[in-house]
Amino acid sequence: MYKLLPELVVLLGVVGFSFAAIQRPDYDDTPNPEFLNPFWMASIPDDQPLSAITMPGTHNTMSLYGGVYAECQTWSLASQLRAGVRFLDVRVRHVNGNLTIHHGVSYQWAHFGHVLEGVVDFLHEYPSETVLMRLKEEFSETNNIYGAVVDFIHQYAYWDLLWHSRLVPTMGEARRKLIILQDFTGPDLGIRYGSLDIADDWKVPTLLNLEEKWQSVYKHLDAAPSGNMGQIFLTYASGAGVFAHPRAVAKGINPQLYEYLQAKTNQNQRFGIICMDFPAAPMIQMIIDFQLKEVVKTNKPDLEHATFLLRQMIKHFAATK
Repeated sequence: MYKLLPELVVLLGVVGFSFAAIQRPDYDDTPNPEFLNPFWMASIPDDQPLSAITMPGTHNTMSLYGGVYAECQTWSLASQLRAGVRFLDVRVRHVNGNLTIHHGVSYQWAHFGHVLEGVVDFLHEYPSETVLMRLKEEFSETNNIYGAVVDFIHQYAYWDLLWHSRLVPTMGEARRKLIILQDFTGPDLGIRYGSLDIADDWKVPTLLNLEEKWQSVYKHLDAAPSGNMGQIFLTYASGAGVFAHPRAVAKGINPQLYEYLQAKTNQNQRFGIICMDFPAAPMIQMIIDFQLKEVVKTNKPDLEHATFLLRQMIKHFAATK
């Protein structure tokens, strides 16, 4: 019996724990959020840097189709934004100038224009907010999506929608802006994704590896409060593998994340972006509630941050030669 336990755990990772939709405080794979929180950034002071804000995000934001190995969310883009999600993870397949949304081989019945229209509609309705979007190429290897991205922005949004700097803005500067976290080559369209402090140990071969995944999440969240306040921290709680699909991993990791955050509720700390599969409205609310009551301000130059930016620029120019 005990010898069969590892095999049973692996099997659960393949078929999932349940085919019925679940709505828990930490995990939700139902069609709609339990409640909405569309304008929570309105209370953040204009002079607070975005790097000091704790915010919820979704991994593979548009991945609603394709079966258990491809699906990472069940809420539409509009529902995610209105629920309080402010970081989007968008993957585009580039074919002859077209940018379709993919998760691996799975087409998600949308293109990049649909994402831009959704963000524009949301920011027009809630101008106190900002949206950060990691954008990268998926299921194609052209390494040349810059021109297509610019064309889509002009066609489905507008140029001034973007934050046109690799520097981290204040909340006041970011309101009603889309901040592209640029995970592709080309001239600056926003902040370089690689300039963030990122923990994305997404490979979870089986459910027997959940503890390793949680330790990666835990260590990065623990490091965020004392990390460089001029740098955005990004922690992925999501993961998957051949014998552990996204739903199964989220069902194991999200409760630990919820418990971790619950234990920190009375501490004035920033955790940066916390990116999840199948988040629930109460979990999102808990993350939103971690806004710093006071940000330490100084008139002295942040030497550490300036040095970091210089290194990133040198690294970028060396890579483009």
